[in-house]
Amino acid sequence: MTNTWIITAGPQIGALVQAGRSLGGTLTIVAVGDRTYPDADSVVSVPVPEGVPVEALAPVVADAVAAQPGDVVLVPNRPAERVLGGAVAARLGAPVLTQPIDFGFGAVAVARYGGIVTETVKASGPVVVVMAGGSAVEDAPASQTQALGSPLKARVVQETTAEVAEVNLAAAKRIVSVGRGFKAPEDLQLARALAEAIDAEVACSRPLAEGLGWLPKDSYVGVSGQAVKPEIYVAVGVSGQLQHMAGAKDARTIVAVNADENAPIFAHADYGIVGDLYTVLPALTAAVS
Repeated sequence: MTNTWIITAGPQIGALVQAGRSLGGTLTIVAVGDRTYPDADSVVSVPVPEGVPVEALAPVVADAVAAQPGDVVLVPNRPAERVLGGAVAARLGAPVLTQPIDFGFGAVAVARYGGIVTETVKASGPVVVVMAGGSAVEDAPASQTQALGSPLKARVVQETTAEVAEVNLAAAKRIVSVGRGFKAPEDLQLARALAEAIDAEVACSRPLAEGLGWLPKDSYVGVSGQAVKPEIYVAVGVSGQLQHMAGAKDARTIVAVNADENAPIFAHADYGIVGDLYTVLPALTAAVS
């Protein structure tokens, strides 16, 4: 029997709950914050004191899991939860695995080199698996809830506001993804207009987030970023290198817009438009509005 833990500070854990249930056994959610969750056998609630960052509660979360260690610890791929998951892994002496394809007790299949290779990692003890959280689950009481106090004295002494992604790309049905074909950050409004017209979310390739800082880092799709599975993925000005397509390859339909007819993106696209995005995007937006 597999005992599975989910560690989360937010409701976007639909994919983790589904994965945990598929393993069988018991499912326990460590909920950092004041939410309760359905579809769990039990919930361990870790309240967040006012002014205390979620990450400061990592020792409390780690102690909670270590008290009754499970076989698999699932962590949504978000900044705060990655810190919590890392603390649990250190406490348990467990490996941290990302981009899982399939997993069970003692073995996890993960994607390597942009999805070209699948590696099966075997472990004799618990494993911590970081994966896309998926859609939000409803707030509802579990069968058992245990509240933990926080002995920490940590407090926020300074705040720096940074731009963060306001969407859950892992759960998006439609995505408009932008790349280095755009010449200036203000030009991204062309992509946002198309996204609004087709009820899509905006994502990007890694250079726009990591290098140029035009979009939040949680917005980029790729082997080291988000893995998405939308119904429609519109790649605009995206070259389509392997590192990017590793995160977009599971899209049901890929539409590519690029001025370079030899761009690698066209090898992955179901539909392709060779043309200047500054001309094509307004025309597409007008056609679907």
